[in-house]
Amino acid sequence: MTRPAQNLEPVIEIAERRRDEALAECARLQTEQRQAQEQMDQLVTYADEANRRWAERGAAGVDVTLLMHHRQFMAKLDNAMAFQQDVLADRAQRVQRATAAVQEAERDLASLRKYAARQIEAWQQTLQRREQKHTDEMAQNIHRRRLENDSNFQPMS
Repeated sequence: MTRPAQNLEPVIEIAERRRDEALAECARLQTEQRQAQEQMDQLVTYADEANRRWAERGAAGVDVTLLMHHRQFMAKLDNAMAFQQDVLADRAQRVQRATAAVQEAERDLASLRKYAARQIEAWQQTLQRREQKHTDEMAQNIHRRRLENDSNFQPMS
């Protein structure tokens, strides 16, 4: 009699592989999210530094052309930060979906393992019942033989 969980082992291996792939994808997306956040942090730092330098320069007075160039530059920097904010939002959504996929894969794997454990337990109970039945039958046969031997026993007189 084959163990029931043997039939489930390939399915469990596939579920483990699916979970591992989901974990790897989630880790990859988290790395992308961190990199996107680092880029955003760099843009914010650069914009703050540019504004600080401009404030220092502006105290001494600047011409209109330089002011226009600075405003254009800052507008481009603002656009870059807005774009990067969209990238961050996209990365956050991807990480959220990947995390949900990992959780689903973990649940599926846990369910399969629990089902396999129940199948093995049921199989073991069946084997124990068969063994008990066999033991009971042997005991009955031994008892029956003793009774037959005792009834066939005729004391010598």
